[in-house]
Amino acid sequence: MRRMSGRVMSCFAALFLALASVSAVERLNSINDLKKINFGQSVPKHILLLLHWFANVVEMDSNNIIRLTFDPNIDDFGSHHYGNFEGLLEPTPWGYKYYTVGNLLLDQRGQLPDYVANPRAEYEGRNWDRIVFRVRLQNTGWQTLQQIDQVYITQHYGLHGNTTYNPEHTYEITTNLLRQIREFSVGGNSLSNLRDRYGSNASDSQLLEFRNIWGNLACLGLLLFIVIQERYNYNQQSARLQSGSTVGNNVVTQPYIPPYIPPYIPPYNFQGPRQNQGNDNTFLLVVLILVVICIFAILAAHK
Repeated sequence: MRRMSGRVMSCFAALFLALASVSAVERLNSINDLKKINFGQSVPKHILLLLHWFANVVEMDSNNIIRLTFDPNIDDFGSHHYGNFEGLLEPTPWGYKYYTVGNLLLDQRGQLPDYVANPRAEYEGRNWDRIVFRVRLQNTGWQTLQQIDQVYITQHYGLHGNTTYNPEHTYEITTNLLRQIREFSVGGNSLSNLRDRYGSNASDSQLLEFRNIWGNLACLGLLLFIVIQERYNYNQQSARLQSGSTVGNNVVTQPYIPPYIPPYIPPYNFQGPRQNQGNDNTFLLVVLILVVICIFAILAAHK
């Protein structure tokens, strides 16, 4: 009997681990992955400005270790502790804490750079976008080193204290992506080199326009162009080809008119995180396998 109960408990433990694994958020590992997000409709463009700032304010070494350069415990840049009460992210192990940054109203000392705090009109948001990062506190003598092991972009919204984070637009940001974004630093690398490195179709005249409009933020302007504008141009070209008709050997395309998409307004009565369809299918498959394993374990215990 004890043997059977032990097997059953093992099955339930495996089921618990499976449930935890399927609730993971989508991971973005490169700038190409950033292009998959619908910036400007379901996700504010402003979050790219915030992410660009964060990638350049933290420190990263050759071992992909990320360290904070500011103290979130004293509200630097308006940052503060995040309790994860909605269950948006996985529970923190002992010695770890989540923090959040991005609330422009809490940046009372004006520490955030002007391009984040007062962006160009096209990139203004509703102060919804946030970066959540998990910190491991490591005590080394008189000094406490704060090492980041997880970074997320998400949205925070609500009214009159009834606020929440949006799990449908929460993404994990890898160290590799942060490194790529750092290459577009303020007054940094050559625009033409960045264009060629990331396969952009920006012309020389467009690069000159970035310099004239963005000044020392020209690299940021190119990053926004790659992530937002080139993605839109690709979708537009695909739509034109799909709407075209053939006359002889020529393809005659109809003028493409982008469909009207109403501005994204998240539900304020959100009650908890929802998994996407892919995770639902994975969940059902894992549960089915675990049920079969449990049945065989119970039958074997009775032999």
